[in-house]
Amino acid sequence: MGVSTAAYQIEGAAAEDGRGVSIWDTFSHTPGRTLGGDTGDVACDHYHRWAGDLDLMTGLGVDAYRFSLAWPRIQPDGRGKPNPLGLDFYDRLVDGLLERDIAAVPTLFHWDLPQALEDDGGWLNRETSLRFAEYAGIVADRLGDRVKRWITLNEPIVHMAQGYAFGSHAPGKSLGFEALPVAHHQLLGHGLAVSELRSRGAAEIMITNNCTPVWAASDDEADQVAAMIYDGFHNRLFNDPVLLGTYPEFLAGMLEPVIQDGDLETISTAIDTLGINYYNPTRVGAPSQDELPFDMKQIDGVPTTAFGWPVVPDGLHELLTGLKTTYGDALPPIYITENGCSTDDGTADQFRIDYLDGHLGAVKRALADGVDVRGYFVWSLLDNFEWAEGYSQRFGLVRVDFDTQERTPKDSYRWLASLLRERG
Repeated sequence: MGVSTAAYQIEGAAAEDGRGVSIWDTFSHTPGRTLGGDTGDVACDHYHRWAGDLDLMTGLGVDAYRFSLAWPRIQPDGRGKPNPLGLDFYDRLVDGLLERDIAAVPTLFHWDLPQALEDDGGWLNRETSLRFAEYAGIVADRLGDRVKRWITLNEPIVHMAQGYAFGSHAPGKSLGFEALPVAHHQLLGHGLAVSELRSRGAAEIMITNNCTPVWAASDDEADQVAAMIYDGFHNRLFNDPVLLGTYPEFLAGMLEPVIQDGDLETISTAIDTLGINYYNPTRVGAPSQDELPFDMKQIDGVPTTAFGWPVVPDGLHELLTGLKTTYGDALPPIYITENGCSTDDGTADQFRIDYLDGHLGAVKRALADGVDVRGYFVWSLLDNFEWAEGYSQRFGLVRVDFDTQERTPKDSYRWLASLLRERG
């Protein structure tokens, strides 16, 4: 059992110790891009308060911490010699975790691309895949003697869709289907990074994909087709190449211009486990306009989070058993690398307790049905900078006062700590 965070959402210290500019620095400082003009300049000030935050994990009783490394803190321009002060920070963090008997599970890329690489095309440019592999090697050279479990990418579907197709996340491009090369180049970077990590002795490597059960709005054929297409874009576009070495057939032709010989073999380089982030199912129907081949539909009759996301714990069981059915022997063991909810009920967050209890129960049922789930990470340890929503959405087990940086464990923190003590 562990907790998850991401660098830009918690670290702050945006201009300290040689850190370069990320696309999220640029995006959040552009008027109108984030709610209230919020930025991650300070965030949770984890860069300076990391030791206390690790102590919170000790009090919680978790045995693993999934965090992300800030690429621009390590390579300010995304290429060339590393910044020693940036690597020093992650050295201290990993050592601090090991001193507390907490396993370090770093994610190499959680959306904070160095702005210098974006200026050269970002993930639309194949060269970024090569730079990512170089960066992976630099990090593994420094931390690989203590880190055994690695995650390459976080939610490449979200970064492609929100960052390059619809423009609601950094880098803020609205390219529609012309963003598809971003999918391929992220996956190519993943495959190249796997080889770099493996050559340096990594024991366990995974990619983290955001996955969702897709529900057709009705039995009507048009709705069923729309659901199939959405499943292809959201789930199979990122799972099939990694696990099967192929793209979904209806998308392969659209990607053909950027696929080079050997790419799919690189992308499908063997991984040890698969990270799954789950928040909710998705209900879709036939399109009402020409822009997209599906329409998003509301899921009625269920609670919703402060974000407005439907709460469906059974959807996690459906997702896990569905992955086992779809991929069979090609499916490696799974970690739930993110699962959690935003609430607006302060520190008395019974809603979050019920949410986590329901989803842990869904994992237990999936285990009973033969799905090999190796671990579960709560999103998130701390209230943090929630991307375009700024500081308006609170996902943490620990409340953060963003004016004073005071940390206050919520009821859910105490509930989870008690649960972990009971389970030993």
